[in-house]
Amino acid sequence: MLKIKTFTFNMFGVNTYIVWNPDTREAAIIDPGMINEDEQLALDRFIKNNDLTVKQLINTHMHVDHIFGDIYVKNKYGVDVQACPDDSFLGERAAAQCRMFGLPESISMVTIDRRLQHGDTIEIGGEKVEVLGVPGHSPGSIVLYFPQSKWAITGDVIFKSSIGRTDLVGGNHHQLIDGIRNKVLTLPGDTIVYPGHGDPTTIDREERHNPFV
Repeated sequence: MLKIKTFTFNMFGVNTYIVWNPDTREAAIIDPGMINEDEQLALDRFIKNNDLTVKQLINTHMHVDHIFGDIYVKNKYGVDVQACPDDSFLGERAAAQCRMFGLPESISMVTIDRRLQHGDTIEIGGEKVEVLGVPGHSPGSIVLYFPQSKWAITGDVIFKSSIGRTDLVGGNHHQLIDGIRNKVLTLPGDTIVYPGHGDPTTIDREERHNPFV
């Protein structure tokens, strides 16, 4: 069974996840949101203290708050940036995204090295993980579904009692709702949802109580 650790980084409160196999110590970093040296140190310390080997870097989408730490992780741990190519333009416009939020343009362009598409199956820590394309928050938003561990890392697709905003470039409210209903809420009800912001929830809870879907 895989393990998961949540860090909450940067001024947007992004959930950065480390997922690892406790036997092999192989790990994946998902949505690295570290924006300063203290946050980088917190991530590195956890990796070192748990004797983890970082094998993967995955973005659920390429909005700037979720990619602040991409270049740091890529360079330090020698891993490729994996994400859906429909969000390539967001990574290329990382500095422009910072300007939009009134932030210093301290982030370099982030390029996707390995493309993830809806229907792909990848391996994280020896577990097969399904890639679900759920656009609407961004054109390339994906959900990572771990059938064996009974988790879904959803990025900004769905939150506890809420959904991702659709008013940013490339957003589409109808598309997001359709994807949530047909690709996310159809997962087993006991699946734990680890969102891009806020607390975990379950598929069953969101199906019953999320007022947006």
